[in-house]
Order: sequence, then structure tokens, then C-alpha cells
Amino acid sequence: MKKQTIAAAIVLSSLLSSNALAHGDLNHEMSAALGNELRQAKNVTRDQYRHPGETLAFFDIKPTDTVIELWPGGRWYAEILAPYLAKEGHYIGANFDANPPEDVKAPAYRVRLGKALDTWINDNQDSLGKASTFAFDPPRLISMGDNNSADAVLTFRNLHNWAMAGQLEAVLESAYQVLKPGGVLGVVEHRAKAGMDAKSGYMLQDEMVALAEKVGFSLVASSEINANAADTKDHPKGVWTLPPSLRLGDQDKEKYLAIGESDRMTLKFVKK
Repeated sequence: MKKQTIAAAIVLSSLLSSNALAHGDLNHEMSAALGNELRQAKNVTRDQYRHPGETLAFFDIKPTDTVIELWPGGRWYAEILAPYLAKEGHYIGANFDANPPEDVKAPAYRVRLGKALDTWINDNQDSLGKASTFAFDPPRLISMGDNNSADAVLTFRNLHNWAMAGQLEAVLESAYQVLKPGGVLGVVEHRAKAGMDAKSGYMLQDEMVALAEKVGFSLVASSEINANAADTKDHPKGVWTLPPSLRLGDQDKEKYLAIGESDRMTLKFVKK
């Protein structure tokens, strides 16, 4: 084995071990999922900002649940959720369309990430149980599955994308329909301050709550698990100025690394 490979394996092992130890108050299945070997080291390092164990516990995600994750992207949460649900539950990724029709101008990065998630699940099916995906591309592909079939729909840092496309209400309506009565809509999103719009990557919490309630959801709890008071939200490239994107490159890099990831709302809704 090459020295670089050995070093990388040691770093990953250390990160996974410290991560699991840091979450001793979580259930056994979640602690195991946080420390599973399918997680990429670069993803594990972001736990300090994203608090995945605490966030999923706040959403009351159980190992027996059927959970739909909207636009898993680089599979940050998929690498936790799919192993967590593998034995008794079902992870479903509402994925970027990996094979869009020729007349659909899909961004290349979305096609790439869509294919990567499908490949990852196929290559690790023995470890991921019934894990599966479907193409989700509002408004062209808006359905999330059969009505009343999911225990939870989760979205992490995606609301601004659908808001900018004028599709956020339709996405929430689709989530409402696929959820079982009492099912959970879990939302983590960059939190705006007054006067900001979705082009910044940030969303106003009050407006998000009002829109979810308009389609029928009830807000049952909010949490500051993913808050960051150091985020001034006035960055030149919006939320993408901050890590992990760091759109300005080396310009003021240390300043933005010191801030950390964005201030985020964490909201738990239920279907009435």
C-alpha cells in the first residue's frame, strides 16, 4: 500500500472514531452510521458545522423509517442516512436526473452528481439495503412517489434553488402528498436576514414557515443546532463565499474559514 494511501486511511479512521465518540448520547444505529466506513473523510470533517447526529435526532428519524432526501448532491447526508436505514428502513434519494432527455438543458454538474449517487448505491448495495433513487427535476419531474408512503422528507440547504426557479411551493406540496399522516418534513437551510433574497443562497425563516403552513404542514419545533452567530450574511458571493465553497479562492480565505459554514435554520414540520 502506498504511503499516501496509508496516511489517508489513518486520518479517516481517526476522524470516524472521534466522531462516533462525540455522539455517545445518540442511539446505537446512529452512532454506527456516523462512523461507517462509506463516509468520505472530507465529509466527516464537516460534522463540526452540520451536526448530523443531533440534526437527525431532532427530526426523529428512526432506523425503520422510509426517508426521502431531496437532491442529495455530493451525498453528504446520504452517506449517513443510507447505512442508518439499511437494515430495517429505506433510504430514497430524490436525485438529480442522471439521464435527462436531449431536449432538457441540465447543468453538467447535476448530471455528474446524479450518476455518482446512482453508482455509489449500486456499488454498495450489500451495505445499503433497499436504498434507491428516482429523478427529481421540478417542474418536469415533481412527484416523490405514492401518496402517504414516506415517513420523512428531508432537505438540506436546497430551498433557495427551488425558490429561485419559482418551484418551492410545488416542491413542498409534493412532499406533503408523499408523506404519511404525521410524517416529518425536516428542513435545514441558510438563514437570511431582512432584505435578502434567494439569489444570495439564504432564505427568510418566517417566509419558509409561512409557505410550508400554506400547503398544510404544521411547524412543531425549531432548533438552533446549526446556528452560527458569526455569519454576517453580507458576503460578496453570497453564502458560497463561506466554506466549503470558498468562491473567492484565496481572497480573505482565513477570514471566511474563521466564520465557518453559514447560519442555518433547522425546522421540523409534520403533515396534519
